[in-house]
Amino acid sequence: MSFPVLQLFLALVGIFAIAYFFIGVLLLVCQNRLLFFPSREIQTMPGDVGLVYEDVWLSVSNEVGKEERLHGWWIPGAFARDNFLLYLHGNGENIGANVHHAKRFQELGFSVFLIDYRGYGQSEGRFPVEKRVYQDAEVAWNYLVRERGIRVKDIFIYGHSLGGAIAIDLASRHPDMAGAIVQSSFTSIWDMLDFQPIYYRLFPKRLFIHQRFDSISKVKSLRMPILLIHGICDRTVPATMSQALFDGITAPKELWLVPDAAHNNVASVSGWQYQDKIKEFLARVRGE
Repeated sequence: MSFPVLQLFLALVGIFAIAYFFIGVLLLVCQNRLLFFPSREIQTMPGDVGLVYEDVWLSVSNEVGKEERLHGWWIPGAFARDNFLLYLHGNGENIGANVHHAKRFQELGFSVFLIDYRGYGQSEGRFPVEKRVYQDAEVAWNYLVRERGIRVKDIFIYGHSLGGAIAIDLASRHPDMAGAIVQSSFTSIWDMLDFQPIYYRLFPKRLFIHQRFDSISKVKSLRMPILLIHGICDRTVPATMSQALFDGITAPKELWLVPDAAHNNVASVSGWQYQDKIKEFLARVRGE
């Protein structure tokens, strides 16, 4: 190799090393902005779809002890039954984008509590991170148990996508809840990187990725009945992720893979089968 060529080669290596370093720093510092896509604008209210609801405001302490407020909606069930659902939405938009789906559960008899994590909708606080959304879900759980006086054995949780990982974390800390419904979720962010563009895989994931949402290591501790739902044509989170979660669960479990459904349209694609599947799960949990 001639000297000019060697110089060019070393210069390119240096440029690559500098770029790698700075991209790595950005990945360490800003990776939560690659995971969360919150919106402050609430486009749909429960009243827009004929639901009676109550605004709920909850206090949560941030890292420096300052009180911040979470916003949620309490939606009473369509008829009197002791079934309550804590609804944990995914990484995009806010609770307003989940009203129609929450209505499905309300029509099945659940009283539904939707909560926005800090940084979403009307909830206060900075841009979300993994630790904070876990804390927010815990605050919502405590509201149902302590302020509403609901028995733990009457509370179900539902989580979609990233909300499924939050639901699994919450369920691992409250094994006596009635049951959990986890839809279109994943095993961990580490595993999700295997399905992302190659440049994400240039960095050692166990060193650089600290927003882990490591559901696969938590499902072994679950004790309540679990219903996993996933669209077979999901291109955002492959259905094999729910299969892996299912395989790791030792509690009573069921996996429903929905043909032709993608990441966000499982209920609309499956139609009345969706409500029927939830009814069947509820009946098994209640021993009916």
